[in-house]
Amino acid sequence: MTAAIDLQDIRLTLSSAAGPVNILSGVSLSVAPGEAIALLGPSGSGKSSLLMVAAGLEAPTQGRVSIAGTDITRMGEDELARFRRDHIGIVFQSFHLIPTMTALENVAVPLELAGASDAFAKAKAELEAVGLGKRLDHYPGQLSGGEQQRVALARAIAPRPSVLFADEPTGNLDTHTGEEISELLFALHTRAKTTLFLVTHEERLAQQCGRIVRLKDGLIVADERK
Repeated sequence: MTAAIDLQDIRLTLSSAAGPVNILSGVSLSVAPGEAIALLGPSGSGKSSLLMVAAGLEAPTQGRVSIAGTDITRMGEDELARFRRDHIGIVFQSFHLIPTMTALENVAVPLELAGASDAFAKAKAELEAVGLGKRLDHYPGQLSGGEQQRVALARAIAPRPSVLFADEPTGNLDTHTGEEISELLFALHTRAKTTLFLVTHEERLAQQCGRIVRLKDGLIVADERK
């Protein structure tokens, strides 16, 4: 079976005023299609950097990244953008919604870019699925943090990506709202049959995944399967 995500000897070194800083120091990881995996570690462990590399948003200094059997490591920016459009969904801690677009328009954007003829109808269905059927015409500034993250989830899952990346998706939310969003995230993962790659520092959230990979100082220190 072809891995949904295959990372081989990923190294990432960034420049700083004090000299080179090793962020990732040789990470190899394979994730099966449909798997829900949590990348768990303290701040500065390299987990968000690994997500950025795996999602094609950051080029590794060394190593190879394959998504659904396609090596994306040496793709140019335009080719990478097209690949992410067709195969990858991403949810960030800070939502990253377009402030001048309504909830409906935000969700429709990736569908339109993918050439869907019924982009707005699909966007409406996705927003209804996350409980925002009555907030279609609201702008991000008119929505609560939890509602904005629901829009972000709907936008990420609408094109039915093979891999859904989530970087601290509950990090900017209060405990109750965070629990609602985590439940919704796993429900969408199950419904869309997508692979879930979740970055978090919360043990409770990580435990909802079938596999937990623990990172420390840019290295995998544990790989736990339930």
